[in-house]
Amino acid sequence: MKFLLIFAFVLSTATAAAIFEQEAAEQANATINGRIVNGADAWEGLFPYQAGLTLEKDGKWLWCGGALIGSNWVLTAAHCVKGVQAVTVYLGSVSRGNGQFSTTVHSQDIHIHPDYDSLNDIALVWIHSVSYSGNIQPIRLPSFNQYSNYEGQWATLSGWGNTYDGSGLNGHLKYATVPIISNGECSVFNINDGIICTSPVEGRAACNGDSGGPLAVDNNQVLVGLVSFGGGCHSSLPNAFARVSYYLGWIRDVTGIAYY
Repeated sequence: MKFLLIFAFVLSTATAAAIFEQEAAEQANATINGRIVNGADAWEGLFPYQAGLTLEKDGKWLWCGGALIGSNWVLTAAHCVKGVQAVTVYLGSVSRGNGQFSTTVHSQDIHIHPDYDSLNDIALVWIHSVSYSGNIQPIRLPSFNQYSNYEGQWATLSGWGNTYDGSGLNGHLKYATVPIISNGECSVFNINDGIICTSPVEGRAACNGDSGGPLAVDNNQVLVGLVSFGGGCHSSLPNAFARVSYYLGWIRDVTGIAYY
């Protein structure tokens, strides 16, 4: 059974849209909460590409993560932004809901992958141009010319998601290192080649509130995944991410950003 990680990891559903609708009803005007399970505290500038997203849908407020990939573009999960009216993006701070830079954009600035259903869970958010600093920098995308499946590599997951189901408030960015596994080891879920998975070694995993957040390799220099779904905050099942390398052509077509 898979669970999306936007805000209600404890809710079971087959599609991102269904869980978003149920969770929006239950979390009306909710305070944003959470941390990564068994993560450590991040310090300012450690993840300068980390974005926090406040999402408005029908007068209700939700929270997701994202990754800055250019001065005008943030990558996140499609299930985070589907059907929302506005997104406020925060950059440059480890404190949730704060930032050296923040900007609010609207539904016309959101680009959801055209093949999104429960898979292809990736979206782009156009933002007003941000100036780079020590705490705000874009993360590189994988290269078109150097494909890797990243199996066996250790990656870094970061976000403000819960430490456990129903945990109390915590506003500080967390991170954890997790091993990337093969898609064969992730076949407990219905996945395609657009998924990359990690194993929750020593209980280190994403939880509700982490959706859309980055998974990075090569000393946090390259973005390889965006939090999509998993088995649960304390499950032994893998965490699944949108595999960024699978969507490089679409990202280039929308943003003009590409690495060769």
